[in-house]
Amino acid sequence: MNIAEVKKQPIAVLYGGNSAEREVSLNSGKAIAQGLEQAGFNVVLMDTKAQPLMDLVEQGIKRVFIALHGRGGEDGCLQGALESLGIAYTGSNVLGSALSMDKVRSKQIFKACDLPTAPFAVVTKTEFAQLDVAKLLNDLGGKVMVKPAHEGSSIGMAMADSDEKLHNALVEAFGFDGDVLLEAWIDGPEYTVAILGDEALPAIHMETPREFYDYEAKYQSNSTQYHCPCGLAPAQEAQIKALSLQAFKATGASGWGRVDLMQNSQGEWQLLEVNTVPGMTQTSLVPKAAKVHGLTFSELVERIVLLSI
Repeated sequence: MNIAEVKKQPIAVLYGGNSAEREVSLNSGKAIAQGLEQAGFNVVLMDTKAQPLMDLVEQGIKRVFIALHGRGGEDGCLQGALESLGIAYTGSNVLGSALSMDKVRSKQIFKACDLPTAPFAVVTKTEFAQLDVAKLLNDLGGKVMVKPAHEGSSIGMAMADSDEKLHNALVEAFGFDGDVLLEAWIDGPEYTVAILGDEALPAIHMETPREFYDYEAKYQSNSTQYHCPCGLAPAQEAQIKALSLQAFKATGASGWGRVDLMQNSQGEWQLLEVNTVPGMTQTSLVPKAAKVHGLTFSELVERIVLLSI
């Protein structure tokens, strides 16, 4: 089947859902639907919070564009359901989605593959009452980033540089997840590399006056700056592109996505995570990189669909 034949058939954009990233997903889904329509696709928007997946079968839809961020849409659950229904979908398969969504497993895979990533520890909700917070903080250098293991968009994340802050950050993070990742603080600039097929797009350097690139910096602040071209020397940008592709493939991700990484104060690159369904509004990071690469938004979403054929 070629892209012309696909355009003749209805394609559903799955968005919304029940995750903590619902609002971001609603914006991504609407933008994707508009881009696909501009590219000539016959688009059906479906909010999975309101409509069951069986509606796809009843409507004869054979292909979907996944625009669901976070749990239920980005963690392999939806991908498995679609495979059982015989419906093709964009992005990573069940395994790649599940491993990439799990920040703890991703870090373990990076280490196993000898890919650079900051020192870390894992705390479970059941261990929390007996946890020696002071020792854990000291073992990780006295300052950490606290991350729920299965959330995106910086939801539930916080910096901690004291026993009290770490305790409070863990309490908050456990409100989102039973497993929490503690990552040694990386003092340096943050970058992201979009992946399209087997190609890394131009890197983006994110700058925010906030303590870190949190939810507000990503979606609510007017002070966040995005630099693309990223300002790195060509050899350095080539290095993080190659590193990002290695990380993407290591977690089993495929099709399209985004890899986040930072450079520490010693100039060393540290992988953060792999995103298999990153934000896709007109101002999101992947479209920004695609634009510098020479792709319009509608061309980008068409390429993503083409990769799923």
